This record gives sequence, C-alpha cells and structure tokens, in this order.
Amino acid sequence: MRIALLSYRSKTHCGGQGVYVRHLSRGLAELGHDVEVFSGQPYPEGLDPRVRLTKVPSLDLYREPDPFRIPWPSEIKTSIDLLELLTTWTAGFPEPKTFSLRAARLLAERRDEFDVVHDNQCLGTGLRKIADSGLPVVATVHHPITRDKVLDVAAAKWWRKPLVRRWYGFAEMQKEVAHQIPELLTVSSTSAADIAQDFGVSPEQLHVVPLGVDTELFKPAAQRVRNRIIAIASADVPLKGVAHLLNAVARLRVERDLELQLVAKLEPNGPTEKLIAELGISDIVHSSSGLTDAELADLLASAEIACIPSLYEGFSLPAVEAMASGTPIVASRAGALPEVVGTDGQCARLVTPADVDELTRVLGELLDSPLELRRLGANGRQRALDVFSWESVAAQTVAVYEQARNRVAAC
Repeated sequence: MRIALLSYRSKTHCGGQGVYVRHLSRGLAELGHDVEVFSGQPYPEGLDPRVRLTKVPSLDLYREPDPFRIPWPSEIKTSIDLLELLTTWTAGFPEPKTFSLRAARLLAERRDEFDVVHDNQCLGTGLRKIADSGLPVVATVHHPITRDKVLDVAAAKWWRKPLVRRWYGFAEMQKEVAHQIPELLTVSSTSAADIAQDFGVSPEQLHVVPLGVDTELFKPAAQRVRNRIIAIASADVPLKGVAHLLNAVARLRVERDLELQLVAKLEPNGPTEKLIAELGISDIVHSSSGLTDAELADLLASAEIACIPSLYEGFSLPAVEAMASGTPIVASRAGALPEVVGTDGQCARLVTPADVDELTRVLGELLDSPLELRRLGANGRQRALDVFSWESVAAQTVAVYEQARNRVAAC
C-alpha cells in the first residue's frame, strides 16, 4: 500500500508526535508498505531509510532561538503564508490549518501516487480538500485538545484568559473536520470516549490502536541511582502537573537525599523555574531537553521512580517507555494513565491528581521499599513486552487503512 503520512510537526519527543511518526512509518515499512512522510517544521529525525521525507516548509514562526519572529516581506509568497502570519499576529495558532492546506496542494499534484492519506493530530481544513479529491483519509487524534484548553484557561491569570482562548481557536476547526473523517484512530479507550464527548463524533468512527515502544532501546540498566526520580513533560503547561511534583519533592528532601531529573523544555523565567527557586530545590532539580532517544533511555533506566503527575493524558508514551525500562511508576489516576499502566497495582502506584499529600506519601513509601520497587519494575517491563509493540501498532493501523479504502471504493 502507498501511504502518505502527514504530520504538521515531527521532531522526536515534540509532544510525542515525532516518536509516533518515526516508529509507525518504520513499522509500516517493515510490513512492506511504501511510506512517504509529509512534515512541517521541526522535521523528523532518524526516519527509516526506506521511508521518504517530503518537507512542507512554513514561515516557521515558532522556531528556536527566535520564536514569534517577524518574517521578511520576501518570505510571504502565498495566501497561506499570509494566513499563517496574520493568525500568529492575532494570537492564534495557525500550524494545523496552514500545514493541512499546504499538504493538500502538494497531494493534489500527486493524487495517483497514494492509496491512503494518514493525518497525525492536525485535523486541518486541508484534509477536506484531500478527501474531496477521492483519496481515503485516516486521522489520528491522540487526545482532544479541548482538555488542554480547559486546564490552560483555568490556570491563566484573568488578563491572559482571552489570549489563551484565542490560541486554542483551532480546536473548533478540529471538531468540524473530525466529523467529516469516517475513520479516526486514537490511542486508548479513555481517549476515544473523551473525543466522542468533546468533538461530538460517533463512537463508530473511532478505532483504538495503542502506541508502542522500542524494547531493545528502552530496557533496564544494571544499576540505578539511589533516590533519583524522573519526570518527562512534553510541554511546560498546567496539564502536566509538574508543580504538584515539585511541591512533593520539596517535602521529601527534608528527610532524604534525593534528586529530580525533569525532562522538559522549561519556559525561561516561567512559572516552573520560579517555583523551583521559591521551593529552594534548585540544587536537586536538574532539567534537560532535546535529548536523543538513547540519552532518554539511559536516563529513564537510571531512575528509581518515574513520576507522571499529569492532570490528563490521552495515552502517555513516557509511561510505556518507563515500563520498558523497568522503572517503577507513580502516576495520576487521570485520563488514560490507569489504562496504560494497569489498575491492579502490578506495574505502578496510582494517586489522586493534584493531591500533593498523597503524592508525597506514595513516593516516600516506594523510595523506602527496594523490594516493591523491584517488583513494580519487573512487572512493568513484562507489560511493555506483552502489550506495547510498534509491529502490532503498524498492523492494526493498516487494518483501518483497508477499511477506509473499501469505504471510498464503495462510494
């Protein structure tokens, strides 16, 4: 099958989207399919040699080290460029829409080269143009962005709330587009229920295919660093619950010599950095970002506990990577986290979201229980091997592709 895989941004560990694109495309290639990734900036890294990459350049207005830059007039070459610029200048987030429109233009010229188009989390209006051309379209929705919006608006100061609402304006577009795509993929039954509720789509449109993990790369280490806790946050936002973990760590350090490895791109002088300073834990909190997969795997395997204090997760790739690493998990009883790690206590300890007292108590209990840490770690490793593999993800995804092709053929 000839597959066009669309992703409006794809750098590894860029909100998990890059991980999904890289591993799914490789799994599809392993099954003998012809895969071409169409991606906006930041572009994917480490694609399988059998997978082609077509870059879909934009104005790249959020790039490092100059986010929200002002482009040169000579860069504005099309109406889509102008739309991207004006949306950014009016506090909106244009990438899902403008990427989809650019991809639709590219695919209009190559209609006969593909059997199916698979969109990753974009849900831009350009997908309707692609579908209207007769190409079967499948879209992955990792979780409804509406959940992020509610939490971010609630956490914003009163004068910023209108700006946050404007930023999330693309969520309404995603709702409308989702209604018009008969085959939607998502990564957990929890996420499927939330998408059906928030987007108003039919449950029959949704197909649950969990994410996978490279169990050869993410594996247990011979030795771990005593009292090291690791947390991975794809974004420095309230949704990830990092503030609650920091408060718990501040309490635990009174009686323990511990450290927190925080894998996240923190906003300079932002709320997380300020809280670390206010709590007086700058000496034991070490933040890092832009890690390679190998570096992340080594760090995960070195920790005694992986903490996922999120207020909501549609899946949680870090949880699966931690399980594969044999690293015991303490996670919030929120979103799909119980579904991913299991509710029977064999692989993880679950705590009430945003409950700092409970989080502090459970982390302390585990740090004082080497036997329990070993039990949870071993069970987590086995769960990763038994349940989460990219080969299975690719095969289940192809089955949805076939359903989309058959539907279009029957029309």
